[in-house]
Amino acid sequence: MNQRTVTTVIDPEKCIGCGACVRVCPSDTITVVDGTARVTGDKSLSCGHCMGVCPENAVCVKALDTEMSRFDTFDLNPDWMGFGEFSTPDLVRLMASRRSCRNFKDKPVEKEVLNDLIKAGALAPSGTNSQAWTFTCLSDRKAVLDFAGLIKDFFIRLNKKAENPLLRKGLRLLGKTELDDYYNEYYESTQTAMEEMETCQRDRLFHGAPACILIGSDPTASCPSEDALLAASHILLSAHAMGLGSCLIGFAVAAMKSDRQIQKKMNIPGKENIYAVIALGYPDESYLRITGRKKPVVRFRPTPEV
Repeated sequence: MNQRTVTTVIDPEKCIGCGACVRVCPSDTITVVDGTARVTGDKSLSCGHCMGVCPENAVCVKALDTEMSRFDTFDLNPDWMGFGEFSTPDLVRLMASRRSCRNFKDKPVEKEVLNDLIKAGALAPSGTNSQAWTFTCLSDRKAVLDFAGLIKDFFIRLNKKAENPLLRKGLRLLGKTELDDYYNEYYESTQTAMEEMETCQRDRLFHGAPACILIGSDPTASCPSEDALLAASHILLSAHAMGLGSCLIGFAVAAMKSDRQIQKKMNIPGKENIYAVIALGYPDESYLRITGRKKPVVRFRPTPEV
C-alpha cells in the first residue's frame, strides 16, 4: 500500500483562514477551524497543492524535497505558470520535433545533465501521487555496453529456442503463441543485429549512446507502468530541449521482463519492474522539418452531428 502519512504543517501566525488549501486538497487533510487552517485528516497524498495555493506561504509539506525543484544546468522560475500561459504552438513543436535518435556523438553526457533529466522525469503525474518510480542511470559508455551485453545474450538464447520448429508448434498447440509470433516477426532482424554486434562490434541495441536511464516502479504504486511511462515522456521531451538525443529501447524492456537475472546483475532490487529504457547522448544527426504522424483511431461520444 502507498504511504499516506501526513507531513503537512501549517504556520498559524501566517495563515489568514482563506480556505484555499482546503478547496484544492484531494484528501480532506485540512479544514478551517475558528478562522485558521488546521491539519485534521489522518491521510495525505503529499501532492503539495496546499503549498502551491497558499497566498501567505503558510503551509509546508515536509515529505516534499525542495532539492527536486533545483536544477544544476538551468534556473527554474519558481512561480507557477497559469493555465494557458505557455505557447501551445511552441509546446506542440517541441513534441513534434523530438525524434528517436540512433546516431550519437562520442561525447559523454554530464552527470549534472542526467540528474536534471531525472528531476524533470519526476515532475510527471502519477496515480494517487504515488511517485514510486525508480531511475537507474548508466552514466558512461562502458556501463551501457555492459548492459547491452546482457540484453544481447538474452536474445541469442531466445533465437536458439525460436529456431526449434517443434518447440514453437508445441507451444502454439498449448495456446502459447509468443515464441512463434516472435519467430515470424522479429527472429530474422534480431539474428542479423546480434551477428553484427558479435562480428562488427556495431551497437544495434543502443546505437552508440553514451548514457542510459532505466525507469522502473515499486509494485505498491497505484499505476506503476503508467507512472514510469509518463516519467519517460517527460525525460524524452526534456532531453530534446536540453540538446540531447534520445531513443526508447523496447528490446531491453522485453528482455528484462522475460529474464529477471538481468535485473539482478544490474543490482536493481527484484521487487521493482522496469518499464522504460532510454538511450541518451549528444545527437550526431539533425532534421529540416517535422513530418507528422499516422492518423489514429478517434472516437467521440456522443457522435458529433455532421
